[in-house]
Amino acid sequence: MTFGQVRQRRLSDDIVSQLESMILEGTLKPGERLPAERVLAEQFGVSRPSLREAIQKLAAKGLLVSRQGGGNYVAAELGSTFSDPLLHLLESNPDAQRDLLEFRHTLEGSCAFYAAQRATPVDHERLQAAFDELQRCYAPNSKASRAEEGAADARFHLAIAEASHNAVLLHTIRGLFDLLKHNVVTNIGGMYLQRSETRDQLREQHQALFEAIIGRRAEEARELSHRHIHYVQEVLEEAQQEAKRLARSQRRGF
Repeated sequence: MTFGQVRQRRLSDDIVSQLESMILEGTLKPGERLPAERVLAEQFGVSRPSLREAIQKLAAKGLLVSRQGGGNYVAAELGSTFSDPLLHLLESNPDAQRDLLEFRHTLEGSCAFYAAQRATPVDHERLQAAFDELQRCYAPNSKASRAEEGAADARFHLAIAEASHNAVLLHTIRGLFDLLKHNVVTNIGGMYLQRSETRDQLREQHQALFEAIIGRRAEEARELSHRHIHYVQEVLEEAQQEAKRLARSQRRGF
């Protein structure tokens, strides 16, 4: 019987593994700057040459970008599922908007379910901060624009994805973040015009979803997420049908 030699693992490989895990779990975000090499080496308890070697390996993999005199950054394009031209096409196509809402049904329901099961106290703090920001946008005296409200809405759903502790769900949501944000902005404008109670409905739906996640009621959180998206679909479909009827009546006038 013969045995192969055990290759000694380089210290830089351990650093690479740690940093890769931090990127995958979302602790290090796309475009985020890493701490200075001296600080990072101290935190890892390694020498700066070992750290530099690890950074070079991650840069070669396309996970990090080193800027001359500007430090090291997580690659900004990580998780960029859609390019800007495709984003524009998706934003302007009504069928694609419907498709995105259908996709959100499955994706966000799963995020809510796992967030209710797995969220840590730190996740709860981040969820609370995102929820509070969104609630401020709903306040009667709020001066938040539609774009600011849409961004706050999207960040709340992103915080839920982070709390799910599912790397695939998280990075899918992150990759869709710009599309999701634009989708929300487009939706709420039309929904507020269609139904006067929409703002109150959305506020209550988000509050119920938040409380279910914090209360660790996983099935309820998933169901509330589904109801929220279904409500959005229902109001937008109502608005689209009304617009079609108006267009037909206008054509008959010629």
